[in-house]
Amino acid sequence: MTLLGSYLTLAAVLFCLGLYGVLTKRNAIVVLLSLELMLNAVNLNLIAFSKYGMIPSLTGHVFTLFTISVAAAEAAVGVAILIVFYRRRVTVNVDEFDELRR
Repeated sequence: MTLLGSYLTLAAVLFCLGLYGVLTKRNAIVVLLSLELMLNAVNLNLIAFSKYGMIPSLTGHVFTLFTISVAAAEAAVGVAILIVFYRRRVTVNVDEFDELRR
């Protein structure tokens, strides 16, 4: 297996673990961490294709920096929303976050 194949396999495993966490877990903090894991798998793919692709360039590195900044903003907003929900409902269970449906 080539070095690119190893990176892509690792990224696929990370993405699948993150997807499993998002779809099966009920704790909102675990769901946010799983989303971050999925974004890191995408970053790994971007870096691997940027370095070992047919035309190596810095484009994947630049996109990865943008993705990391978006992930940091998403985590900050997500944690702020979780703090508000926890103060109102005293739980971080995703099943009980139905306040926006009304």
